[in-house]
Amino acid sequence: MPVPWFLLSLALGRSPIVLSLERLVGPQDATHCSPGLSCHLWDSDILCLPGDIVPAPGPVLSPTHLQTELVLRCRKETYCDLCVRVAVHLAVHGHWEEPEDEEKFGGAADPGVEEPRNASLQAQVVLSFQAYPTTRCVLLEVQVPAALVQFGQSVGSVVYDCFEAALGSEVRIWSYTQPRYEKELNLTQQLPDCRGLEVRNSIPSCWALPWLNVSADGDNVHLVLNVSEEQHFGLSLYWNQVQGPPKPRWHKNLTGPQIITLNHTDLVPCLCIQVWPLEPDSVRTNICPFREDPRAHQNLWRAARLRLLTLQSWLLDAPCSLPAEAALCWQAPGGDPCQPLVPPLSWENVTVDKVLEFPLLKGHPNLCVQVNSWEKLQLQECLWADSLGPLKDDVLLLETRGPQDNRSLCALEPSGCTSLPSKASTRAARLGEYLLQDLQSGQCLQLWDNDLGALWACSMDKYIHKRWALLWLACLLFAAALSLILLLKKDHAKAAARGRAALLLYSADDSGFERLVGALASALCQLPLRVAVDLWSRREMSAQGPVAWFHAQRRQTLQEGGVVVLLFSPGAVALCSEWLQDGMSAPGAHGPHDAFRASLSCVLPDFLQGRAPGRYVGACFDRLLHPDSVPALFRTVPVFSLPSQLPDFLGALQQPRAPRPRRLQERAEQVSRALQPALDSYFHPPGTPAPGRGVGPGAGDGT
Repeated sequence: MPVPWFLLSLALGRSPIVLSLERLVGPQDATHCSPGLSCHLWDSDILCLPGDIVPAPGPVLSPTHLQTELVLRCRKETYCDLCVRVAVHLAVHGHWEEPEDEEKFGGAADPGVEEPRNASLQAQVVLSFQAYPTTRCVLLEVQVPAALVQFGQSVGSVVYDCFEAALGSEVRIWSYTQPRYEKELNLTQQLPDCRGLEVRNSIPSCWALPWLNVSADGDNVHLVLNVSEEQHFGLSLYWNQVQGPPKPRWHKNLTGPQIITLNHTDLVPCLCIQVWPLEPDSVRTNICPFREDPRAHQNLWRAARLRLLTLQSWLLDAPCSLPAEAALCWQAPGGDPCQPLVPPLSWENVTVDKVLEFPLLKGHPNLCVQVNSWEKLQLQECLWADSLGPLKDDVLLLETRGPQDNRSLCALEPSGCTSLPSKASTRAARLGEYLLQDLQSGQCLQLWDNDLGALWACSMDKYIHKRWALLWLACLLFAAALSLILLLKKDHAKAAARGRAALLLYSADDSGFERLVGALASALCQLPLRVAVDLWSRREMSAQGPVAWFHAQRRQTLQEGGVVVLLFSPGAVALCSEWLQDGMSAPGAHGPHDAFRASLSCVLPDFLQGRAPGRYVGACFDRLLHPDSVPALFRTVPVFSLPSQLPDFLGALQQPRAPRPRRLQERAEQVSRALQPALDSYFHPPGTPAPGRGVGPGAGDGT
């Protein structure tokens, strides 16, 4: 259940938890250590170079724990800076080397050799600080008397006062000792901003800092900046990245007071806000108020995308880091759930924007990637289907290899993995003998192979053809008889039965929109319509080119009295606006499958010269685009919103002699039912609620 915004506003209100800090007087750095140890600050500003990781031959001091504390360094009572105090806890590691003479002869060695055992241990402690834009290293020298040297035991700690850092910044601290014992410690300290300090009146940089609150009004989120009139300040929205620098989303210099409105669909957990007065060396306040908000996490998964790089490699694109793991699954035609291939493959941890590899030998359209978070399916994408075509009616065989070359085979089916051979009543079991023969004769495609097993994809087409040959023959005879009957009817009846031609043009905004277009085209084909769409003619378009393909389809459609359907989307509106702004020169086509851009050189003159009415129809999808967003030139023909205006849309696509209203309503309900699953999948993926889509006037535009 989403956290109410008024609770979020209370959590970020004017009374956050405050800190009371110890004050240090004077600008000098200092060091002190535990009783019994002696230490001093050797250098408070040295060059930060990585130390050697060569183990020392004898016992050495090694850091075991870093501890930090925030203090104030004050020049005056009301003139202080925030400072990080660091304590490095030390222990003795390693052993004295045994003298060679004593090892060989078992006698006492030279008394001079025993002297190091009674000597004190001395080490240099290196502390490295990084806080954008400052990097600093200091060197401390520590000496431990021999009486305290006990191998593997803690000897105390050394404390450094202190590293000055900006409020609200993140300080990364590294520490190691010389001589080294293959030990390096690191720690990240998040410093509070002025809102979390009881002593903010003692820090000059806090005096003129803009005050920021987050509140909400329905679906909108308000950033309220309570600053004095005419005060100038900067406001920045960014995505805070665990790895790498922040990604800026929006930045403006403003004059207070101000209220910035964001759409709730633009919120993600790593969206942070930075505000600062436009003054030299001013403190920047950073808050990330949406880390725990459930709707922000839903938006994050809605924005995440899987992208195939090569046959074996892919990555997850997302604004923020995600705790997720991925595995391959097998998607059979028919709508059954995709079955994870675990085992024999295993779940792999996923890092955003980092390449992940699966050891595949071949790709297959039925192979898909599932991404889970906290054991819940969040994303599923059949990446190889984009390049290898639609799902195939293949069966996946899992080969398991055991000791002494023993192996077993099973066929992956919705009911589970069926052993081969088997007497079960499943389809794979009935054809098990033939599948094993295909595997032995090399007719199956090997997708994966290692010492533990293999995956094979075996085609079922030929068995289906043999099984249903008589049925196909009967269907052909029935179709021939039906065609003969249709030839005997009147011309208008023939045309109605044959169906009117419809050429569907759209802009391929993304793969999800293409699937939505495919669902609409398939639904229209169930009516007496002959639909042509570039999605089904990719091979023909690649051979002819998109311009030649479109001209041929348009000429044939209009010669037969058909209609050209312009399916408008945000991408299509942008392309049309670009064409109109450029005058009479249409932009060039992008790629071999961009039929919509290629069609503009012919479609636009029809509208400009008044030839479009009666030959063109416009349409768009509810919730994606309003008909009023279509350029005025294209609204000289009817533009329908789907599925809310399906009856009128289908009426415009029928023959001049339209069917009765009741029949038209039935067809509209039929198309709506076929289209609804694709609409649900596009506007809210499986496993998530269905909030409205949209981009708010805030960080989402990246301007």
